[in-house]
Amino acid sequence: MAIVSARILAMSIACVVISAPLISAQDLSRYREFQLGMSLVGVAQQAGLTPEGRVLHQRPALIQELTWLSPRIISSPAPGDSARKVLFSFYNGQLFRIVVNYEWERTEGLTVEDMVDALSVTYGPATLPATEIIPSLSRVHTNSDRIMAHWEDPQHSLNLVRPSYASTFGLVVFSKRLEALARAASVEAIRLDGQEAPKWATDRKQKQEDEDHARQETARRANKAIFRP
Repeated sequence: MAIVSARILAMSIACVVISAPLISAQDLSRYREFQLGMSLVGVAQQAGLTPEGRVLHQRPALIQELTWLSPRIISSPAPGDSARKVLFSFYNGQLFRIVVNYEWERTEGLTVEDMVDALSVTYGPATLPATEIIPSLSRVHTNSDRIMAHWEDPQHSLNLVRPSYASTFGLVVFSKRLEALARAASVEAIRLDGQEAPKWATDRKQKQEDEDHARQETARRANKAIFRP
């Protein structure tokens, strides 16, 4: 009995040792060299981009985006990268979501199972829910985009999606905590913008009228000095 127990214990330890590299490799906070929580400057440096994010909202939190485009979109050489476009989203300077759009030519003919197999090498086994993906703050994807496979841990979510507008695949990786904060901040920003929209419209109209009046006065003075009836 003791011998059997010892063998079971030894086998258990062996299984843990063998599976340890796999467990450590299943880091859902990372996509390639990018990690959720990175600063905008850090992501820009890593991606070779200018660290000037497009501002979506400035209050109650700063929501920004950076976009990386495949060189094949910009120039003729065709690199081996399967990604066509990567959108990085930031909440108060922290990376909270990565949205990857893959090249159609690089994914043509691939099945969902093929994509899941490729991703599972890095992220481990996936589940296959029949569900819709949460709409993006920047409308990168729509309500009809489908989650084809899903990876999750307590802090992060990774989703293989199929866009409604193209016969290809995409990947959405996000921090649950930061995503929730960014979404709440976006809702509040839209509410505040709606409240202040009438005042902004009035201010813009008044500014335009003041500029038109100043321009007309300048023209009046200049023309009055040289006008000859």
